[in-house]
Amino acid sequence: MSDRYVCSVDIGGTKIACAIMAFPADGSRPHSVYEAEVATDAAEGGEAVYARVAAAVRAALDAFDGEVLGVGIGSAGVVDPKTGGIAYANEIMPGWGGIALGPRLAEELDMPVAVTGDVHAHALGEARWGVGRGYESVLCLGIGTGIGGAFVMDGRVMRGSHGAAGHMGHIESTAAAGIPCACGRSGHLESVASGTSIGRIFEERYGRVDPSRPTVGRDVNDLVAAGDPRAIEVVSEAGRALGASLGTLANILDPAVIVLSGGVIHEGTGWRSETWRASVAEGYRSQALDPLEDTPILIGVLEGEAPLIGAAENLLDTLR
Repeated sequence: MSDRYVCSVDIGGTKIACAIMAFPADGSRPHSVYEAEVATDAAEGGEAVYARVAAAVRAALDAFDGEVLGVGIGSAGVVDPKTGGIAYANEIMPGWGGIALGPRLAEELDMPVAVTGDVHAHALGEARWGVGRGYESVLCLGIGTGIGGAFVMDGRVMRGSHGAAGHMGHIESTAAAGIPCACGRSGHLESVASGTSIGRIFEERYGRVDPSRPTVGRDVNDLVAAGDPRAIEVVSEAGRALGASLGTLANILDPAVIVLSGGVIHEGTGWRSETWRASVAEGYRSQALDPLEDTPILIGVLEGEAPLIGAAENLLDTLR
């Protein structure tokens, strides 16, 4: 039995990552043999983003001298589980909703294409090959430009009837009461705990970190790492809000383990500081039922590889 190769794509609100993932014949962890990324430039609209995705995949296939079984994609937005098209996307990805991503790309490339949600792919990667490996159920939250998540049971992702399961950033959060959300509603966790929101909140309270541009989560993270009390305050509040929502989700799903991953978690030491961890734990204890208080909350280990591995695994699942 020889190694297998899959072209894998992770489409987020900020960047598009593309890789050729190798699945070794000996059963060891998948790894990339080619990687590239480009800016999403989501504001240019769905068709422009699709063109960048297609170009990235073609470049990867051209660069790799070997047989590729197909293309696995993890995409922002709600993926229609029946068609592989984008059923819905919020204002972070304007015009992305309605793009027939899977069918169009499969026809253009004349090869199998499987599309799932980016957070579904992320969770599948961590559950099968990351810190969630060996647990029967994994609740995974990806925290970056927005917040999404997925629940994996016995190695399979819960996608829901409409492919929308896992929009955990859009559950009600007391800390976000009255704050508009990117989805068009208000009062959602994403409005106070995503990287985008952390940057916005800091700027609203204390002004811009850099007067020449809007403040983003990474700026606040850097200040936390430097011990800035203003940044620690903002990030601690975000951590408590996140933890409280994790407690609520644990009450519903009772996972064996909770995994936190995504750009906000992996951008630097500030997010993983003891202050932030303590805030998440405090928020969790405020809502989790007594039998769930000891549910492990772990940091993902695959980082940016998680959605690429998960998207490739999803493609292999469809071929099986």
